[in-house]
Amino acid sequence: MATTKSRERELAEGKGRAEHRWPAVASVVVALALYALLPSSFFPPLRYGVVAVCLVLLVPMIIINPVRMVSQTTVSRWLSIGLTVLLAAANHVALVQLIIQLVGAKSDQDGSLLIAAAQVWGTHIIVYSLIYWEMDRGGPVTRALTKRDDLPDADIRFPQDEDADTVVEVARGSSVKSNWTAGFVDYLYFSASNTMAFSPPDAMPLTARAKLLVGFQALGGFVILVLVIARAVSLLG
Repeated sequence: MATTKSRERELAEGKGRAEHRWPAVASVVVALALYALLPSSFFPPLRYGVVAVCLVLLVPMIIINPVRMVSQTTVSRWLSIGLTVLLAAANHVALVQLIIQLVGAKSDQDGSLLIAAAQVWGTHIIVYSLIYWEMDRGGPVTRALTKRDDLPDADIRFPQDEDADTVVEVARGSSVKSNWTAGFVDYLYFSASNTMAFSPPDAMPLTARAKLLVGFQALGGFVILVLVIARAVSLLG
C-alpha cells in the first residue's frame, strides 16, 4: 500500500516521468563521431572545432543530470540548447557541402561521397530528434518535473496522448492513465520516420514551429536521397 501511494505521489509530482540521460548522450556522441569522420573535403578545422565545443558543453550537462533528467538551471538549459543548435547548424553546413560535391563529383570520389551522404543523413536524424526533444512541452526536465496541468502546450502529439479510451492493455500506457510523456527514444523514432517517410507516421506536429521543422527536416532528407539515387544510377549507367 505504501509503495502504491508513493508511486501515485511521484506521478502527481512529475518525478515518475523523469527519463534516463544516456540515450540522448549516446546519440550526441554518435552524431559527433559521424560528423568528425566526414571526408577531408568537408573542412576539418570546422568539424573538429564543432566536435570539441560540443564535448565541452556536454560535460556539465552530464554532471548536472548524470543518470536521470531531474535537475535544470538556466545555464544548463542554455548549454543544452546551445549544443543542439551548434550541431544542427554544423550538419546543415555539411549538408550544403555534400550537395555541392555530389553535383560536381568526379568518378573517383563517388565511394567516399556516398559514405559521407550516409553520415550526414544519420546526423540529420539525430540532430532533429534533439531539437524535438528540447522543444516539445518545455524540454525533458520540464516534462519530468511539471504537473501535467501546468505543462507548456505540446508541439507534437503522440498516440499515447489519445489512447485513454482504447482497449485496457493499450489504455494502461496512455498519458492519462500512466502519466506518460515522450522520452528521447520517442523523438528519435519520430525524427527517423520523418526522414525516411517524409511525413510523420503516427505522431503529429501541432504548432507552426514544429510543422516548419518537420517540413525542413523532410526536405533535407529528400535532397540527400534524390542526389544519392541519381549518383548511383549514373554509376550503374
